Amino acid sequence: MTNLVRHGIAGVVVGVVCSIAVAAAQSGLKTINPPTGGKIVYGQVDGQTTEAGAMGAVLRSLHQSLGEKPQVGKLFQVHGTESVAVFFSVTRHDQGPAKGPLQVGGLLIATKVSNDHVEAALVTDDASRFQKTLPGLMKTLMAVWHPLAGSGAGSAPASGGGPVAPLKQIVLQDRSASISLPEGWQLSPTASAMGTIVASGPNGEIVSLGLAFLAADTNNPRVQQTMRTVQAGGLRNTVYATALYYPYGGDPGRTFVDVLHHAQQRSGNQLADYHLTSVTPAESGPRQRCFNIQGTADFHDGKGTREMNALYCVSPPSPMGNWGSLVYAWSAPLAVAAKERATLSAILQSFNVNQAVVAQQANQIAAPQIAQIHAIGQRAAAQAQAAHQAEDIHNSSVYQHWDSMDKRSQEFENYQLGYSVISDGQNNAHGTFWNEDADALVKSNPDRFEYVNAPNYWKGIDY
Repeated sequence: MTNLVRHGIAGVVVGVVCSIAVAAAQSGLKTINPPTGGKIVYGQVDGQTTEAGAMGAVLRSLHQSLGEKPQVGKLFQVHGTESVAVFFSVTRHDQGPAKGPLQVGGLLIATKVSNDHVEAALVTDDASRFQKTLPGLMKTLMAVWHPLAGSGAGSAPASGGGPVAPLKQIVLQDRSASISLPEGWQLSPTASAMGTIVASGPNGEIVSLGLAFLAADTNNPRVQQTMRTVQAGGLRNTVYATALYYPYGGDPGRTFVDVLHHAQQRSGNQLADYHLTSVTPAESGPRQRCFNIQGTADFHDGKGTREMNALYCVSPPSPMGNWGSLVYAWSAPLAVAAKERATLSAILQSFNVNQAVVAQQANQIAAPQIAQIHAIGQRAAAQAQAAHQAEDIHNSSVYQHWDSMDKRSQEFENYQLGYSVISDGQNNAHGTFWNEDADALVKSNPDRFEYVNAPNYWKGIDY
């Protein structure tokens, strides 16, 4: 028997055994049998309310079924999230004298969706080939497992609503972003470009993703100088005459509404009526403050009052006093909102930005404008000051697009992307092997991954 055939059979056996062991003990879990081997199990873990409890329940099922306690490596998580992952290995001794022990390798991920809902995903294969098959297994998992759809940042609970509609991926013509939309939805051709997507559904649904806004902090002395120049009649026909001058760090709900009103006013649209019912802190990056904002809105478009849910993130001011904010939001008329929540949340989760393309586009578009402003600035000190501020605005705007996107659901892709740096596929000694995997992952992505305090995490969890 060739090694390829032997590994293929072993992978199938490993997958079947692991899926039976876990799924039998957890009725809420689903199983995938990839044609290339290995096994994927995912879904809600019954009776668990913490990530540690969910991971312990899955590992305990493996222990009870295979007769050996799984050996776990170092726990790691994505910065600022509640998702936890760990590499593990377990050896089967029931293969008979001819086959001998069979080592199983795996990755276990758990995430807390709500106070009483925890989901987990288990990816396993023959340990001798696990590192090579993991990227493909993860890709298959992420195509179907969306634990945060309908809950978490930028979405509303989908309980009592309809199912997620079939989605089809659409890539913008400028390749700056992509999104998955149901049949009958349309992109806004004027608003969808440079990493921003606005799309509408047949029932009046709207998703607005990656909307970037720039404001000048009125607490900054340089901004105050610019404001005095504008008030005195200077800087006419420039962006400063119509810019938003707004203090940084105020009430997030009020800021959210005021920023949107300013944009609507500049566009010549009637100001929307917003009624915010909830403004709560959301997970965010080290340079951001994000908030989940829920409420209703009336855009005066004939659709009446809408249910609205948004993730609003603000970045701190630059030395020149410019600060940016990003909006990821959906809204739907009240008549269809409950039925559409899960689909709208899934659409938000599918949003992806090509950061390199956005940065290149911004540089190409802004460079001539900055050069022109610099030329004007040579004629007067005030204009020169404006030129430097314009350049700072440009740099800040570019930074927002490729550094400020902090959607909670994106954390799951990070496991796959981060793991791709691990290349030691020959080491099958599970004692050190799995810790080396975690070390490689954390060291290669220190801004994304961090270790979890294992003793405290596992305290009280028996598996």
